[in-house]
Amino acid sequence: MQKRKLQIKLKKPGSFTAYCKRKGFKGVTMACIKMGLRSKNPLTRKRALFALNFGKRKKR
Repeated sequence: MQKRKLQIKLKKPGSFTAYCKRKGFKGVTMACIKMGLRSKNPLTRKRALFALNFGKRKKR
């Protein structure tokens, strides 16, 4: 069984990184992802979950 490549279809690439930098982090870190998952904004939570899943996938 072949692994499928993850297709990234973002309307605004780098928007979660920009969110993390606005919050005082140097980039997308685990602390920033956890903060994003607790956000009131559903779009931010979705981006944080994607960053979490993509980070796990990248390590394989």
